[in-house]
Amino acid sequence: MNEYRFEEIISKEEDKKEYTKAEFSTTVTAEMMQKFYEISGDDNPLHMDEAFAKEQGFDSRVVYGMLTASFYSRLAGVYLPGKFCLLHSVESSFKNPVFIGDTLTVAGYVKEKHEATRTIDIVATITNQDGKKVSKAKILAGFLK
Repeated sequence: MNEYRFEEIISKEEDKKEYTKAEFSTTVTAEMMQKFYEISGDDNPLHMDEAFAKEQGFDSRVVYGMLTASFYSRLAGVYLPGKFCLLHSVESSFKNPVFIGDTLTVAGYVKEKHEATRTIDIVATITNQDGKKVSKAKILAGFLK
């Protein structure tokens, strides 16, 4: 877990080459889908029924968009800024479907620092194993210390 302090963060606006960034990869599993269903109660057949998803033109069951977006929480809370993060907001959009077994790379960088509020704007993306962007987000994160 990273432990960036506000003072250590370098935004892309400050230094186009040495700005603070982070990334990690994770593989979506059927177990993740089941746990997300248990938490959310979303039993839409697009996520639950492979035959239905295929009838709609997808390769298999489509991973919940909000499960995919939940990885932005890990990006902020573990990697950027990490331990001292206080997540204020995440604005995400979905570009392409995600499927069980996909390996996703979640990456973000600090676009801007706000001294008055001790917050940072993070630009983040999620790409699959084929390099296809599946999601993008704007994250506003503050600092506990």
